[in-house]
Amino acid sequence: MTPAAHPTIVAAVDLGSNSFHLVVARVEHAQVRVVDRIREPVALASGLDVQGRLSKEIRDRAIGCLERFGQRLREMHPGSVRAVGTSALRQAANARSFLSQAEDALGHPIEIVSGQEEARLIYAGVAQSLAPDAPSPSARRLVVDIGGGSTEIILGEGMVPKRMDSLKMGCVSFSRRFFPEGRLTEEGFLNAGVAARQELQTIVEIYRARGWAQAVGASGTILSADQMLREMGQQDEALTVRGLRRLIKLIAQAEHVSKLALPGLKPDRAPQIAGGLAILEAVLDSLGIERMEVSNGALREGVLYDLLGRIRHEDVREPTVAAMMRRYHVDLAHAARVEATAMAMHEQITAAWQVEGEAPRQFLTWAAQLHEIGLSVSWSGYHKHSAYLVDNSDMPGFSKDDQHLLAAILLGHRRKIARDDFRRLGGERGGLALRLCVLLRLATRLNRSRSSAPLPELLVTASKTRIGLQFPPKWLDQHPLTRADLAEEAEALSTIGVVLKFG
Repeated sequence: MTPAAHPTIVAAVDLGSNSFHLVVARVEHAQVRVVDRIREPVALASGLDVQGRLSKEIRDRAIGCLERFGQRLREMHPGSVRAVGTSALRQAANARSFLSQAEDALGHPIEIVSGQEEARLIYAGVAQSLAPDAPSPSARRLVVDIGGGSTEIILGEGMVPKRMDSLKMGCVSFSRRFFPEGRLTEEGFLNAGVAARQELQTIVEIYRARGWAQAVGASGTILSADQMLREMGQQDEALTVRGLRRLIKLIAQAEHVSKLALPGLKPDRAPQIAGGLAILEAVLDSLGIERMEVSNGALREGVLYDLLGRIRHEDVREPTVAAMMRRYHVDLAHAARVEATAMAMHEQITAAWQVEGEAPRQFLTWAAQLHEIGLSVSWSGYHKHSAYLVDNSDMPGFSKDDQHLLAAILLGHRRKIARDDFRRLGGERGGLALRLCVLLRLATRLNRSRSSAPLPELLVTASKTRIGLQFPPKWLDQHPLTRADLAEEAEALSTIGVVLKFG
């Protein structure tokens, strides 16, 4: 058996607003085969109080779940697991403190993804799960996913999403708002439908104008609706508006969630089903969808395939960065020189500065490639513009934490360095970003002339709070601007406790 034929075990963890999911899969000969699934109804979104903070009860429930997931993942290599948090964690005011505990429990990092990134991953999971000829490999399809705190609607062609929207309405939030204390009423469904249509009105015409050949639904609410209708014998092949409205009428007649006893409805899904169905009916009606196919693939499967791409060096973040460089007219030759200088220094001090591994290399590379995108706005304070663009753009493949880290490096790469910008990233990530920022600062200083002539070979040494640059004899005498820049840089670095020596 050749090395390429060896199976790879990968895992995805989805910290959804309603349920937490763990999927473990074996990858062999380009096929992904699920070998284990765990789902727990944590109901994270229901634990958000009026201040937007997760309650202690919900936090404890979530940590307990992640400890159980952590046991299953304990033997897995860090690079083979990806965990993502969605709407509830995007909204939670105390998400950062929760994540610290959650990562300890799981034993792996957890990313909070933006609504756009969540939509991209959902589309990937759905597209991978469908038959390649359904209806044709390149046909335009509409994908809908109703989660606990948000609803994602995506229009794509084949494997590529073309339009993605994440709307702030979900089965948990709508159930709490329109069906308080579990009371089920026709008025509640009516009001929830009106609110959902108001949320949808900004995108409806855009989607209708583009059209699609296939509508597909994914995740809890839609899977539950499909299962209930099938078990009641009211549905054969696809979810229909007519069937959905019959189901809503039956649920309203129950008057309270405690009395719901419909076949195919899991007990833990009952408290959120009314809000989810109200959203689903509004989506189908507003977009004119008469029939919707149902997919077993969703966010967690998308995370698996995205992780597999990274392992195979098909990381979607690479084309994302390349697209930003094109959009903001980056001087590619200069960016390449800065990148080469930064990486040459990095290689010599990886152990001393604890910047080993693939992730630091990637972030330093991306920072060098994007450090001048702010010039498209203005030369004055362009590092601030670069940081803002990275922090606030939709960047497929990047979590919000990834974007914050990259933005901090860009913000600090020239002029004054503010330690608080790095402290806000938290512990190890803040320290890593600061060290990478120092390397980028030095690389941009050394390439200030923008000359195509190569820099001399540098001997770079470092200790915890010191970095030294040794140039060939007389080289600095022949490059007085570089000497002056490094002297100025030594003063700037001293403000954060880093000693720069050069000669």
